[in-house]
Parts: sequence; C-alpha cells; structure tokens
Amino acid sequence: MIQRIQTLYLFVSFILMLMMFFFPLAELLPQGGETYTFRFDGLYYQDSTTIYYQAIPPIILLSVITLLNFITIFLYKRRIIQMRISFINILLMLGYVGLLYFYVSDFSNRLEAETVSYRIFDVFPVAAAILTYLAIRAIGKDEALIRSIDRIR
Repeated sequence: MIQRIQTLYLFVSFILMLMMFFFPLAELLPQGGETYTFRFDGLYYQDSTTIYYQAIPPIILLSVITLLNFITIFLYKRRIIQMRISFINILLMLGYVGLLYFYVSDFSNRLEAETVSYRIFDVFPVAAAILTYLAIRAIGKDEALIRSIDRIR
C-alpha cells in the first residue's frame, strides 16, 4: 500500500540507508600527506581501490538494517509486527552511527591522523531513524483507527 504515508517514510528511510553503500563516510589525513577514505566496508588507501583495513561489523550491520527496512515496507497488513521491527531498526541505526564513530576514531588513532573530515552521508542513519519513528507513529494511528472501527460493530 504505497499510498500510506508510513510506507513513504519507510521507503525514504530504505533509500537513505541504501545510499550508505555507495558513498565515502570520512577522510583521514595523516602527517605523511597520503589520504585514507573510510567507506562502509573499511578503510581505503588514496586511490579507493586498495583496501587498507576491512571492517566486517559495519558491513553486516548495514546489510541487516537495509534488509529490515525493505521487509518492513511489505508488512503493511501486520501493523503490530511492522511497528516492532521498525523500533528494532531504529535501535540498529543508532548503533550503526556509534559503530561508525568508533571505527573512524580507531582508524584515526592507528594512523595518527591530523585531520578527520566527516561527510554529509554520516547523517543519513539519523535521518532514517527519524523517518522510521514518524512511520511508527503513523502505523500506530492506523492501528488505533482500525481498533475503533472494530469497536463500533
């Protein structure tokens, strides 16, 4: 049911989390002058094809978050389950933000980086969590409406 507002919220949240797979999240500049780029799957050396360090937990967590977002869109007939999975997904998104910060700070300490510059894409999980929260509120309103209609019969 694409015409429901909560489906649109969940779809935009899904697109935001899907975009995290394709864009760099941070740049680290150590004293030597070389540039390291942090992406969702690890730390890359200057040319963005040579991986310096691979990070498995962000790969797994981002994949789970994106998959749950996609599945939640199609659970429109089971509103309570949709709300619960969305709440779990919000917690995972906020955990992903913490995990990203942990990895970037860990890599900057390992490389003794002078400058760490974050990208705008680091805000996408927080925006997706806000959209998922708005979807939960809209799903709750739908559920209350359905229960009030059942009560009248």
